[in-house]
Amino acid sequence: MTDQAVLFEVRDSIARITLNRPEQSNAFDLDAAREFCTVIERTAQSSARVVLLTGNGPRFCAGGDVASMVAAEDQAGYLRVLAETLEAGLRSMSELPIPVVAAVQGAVAGAGLAVILNADVVVAAKPTKFLTAYAGIGLTPDCGVSYLLPRAIGQQRALELALTGRVIAADEAMAWGLVNSVVEPDALDAAAEEIAARIATGAIAALGDAKRLIRSSWELSRPASAAAEVDSISHAVTREEAVTLIAAFAKRG
Repeated sequence: MTDQAVLFEVRDSIARITLNRPEQSNAFDLDAAREFCTVIERTAQSSARVVLLTGNGPRFCAGGDVASMVAAEDQAGYLRVLAETLEAGLRSMSELPIPVVAAVQGAVAGAGLAVILNADVVVAAKPTKFLTAYAGIGLTPDCGVSYLLPRAIGQQRALELALTGRVIAADEAMAWGLVNSVVEPDALDAAAEEIAARIATGAIAALGDAKRLIRSSWELSRPASAAAEVDSISHAVTREEAVTLIAAFAKRG
């Protein structure tokens, strides 16, 4: 097996990003976080029309690599750089002009939650468990979890997960809005692949703009958000993809 912590290839217009530290439950140490940042940069420069994000092994992502924190001579300094680096990579992923589909299994914990919160569509295998995990080792949320989690599932639910350490199952995660769909484990890869392939055939510039408008809306007033929509749609209608699709729609009557 390759010693790369994050695998990357573009095939069939899909950027396939795979977390590849299965023996560490795909937890991020500093090297892995830096590799992730590099892979996101490569994705942005590629011809991919969609990202498919997966994790090798039985668990999708256990967050930060606690063993690497313990081994660090300056634990506070190490953890600061690790959190800053991974946050930068995840924020860059959320700002990609193409959609990100994540397929998750086993466990999604700590900063692993940040990974899926920065994806756009999340498919989970039915046995997957979700937890914040921070309080169990005396730490606090990082990588945007305290910002994104309450926006995804509501403040009270986010507080419950953070303060009690409660573990939720995939079906409950879907009911709460943390994931989009739940499938049997042996159907996970095919389900995520089908979604990514369908997105890749779409009007990708428009989809990227829709993603940007929705993700940025939290920080805008209603008038500012509406103004951004007007600017976007008036530009979108001039693109070749829209001209072609609108003409085809008009012909159908």
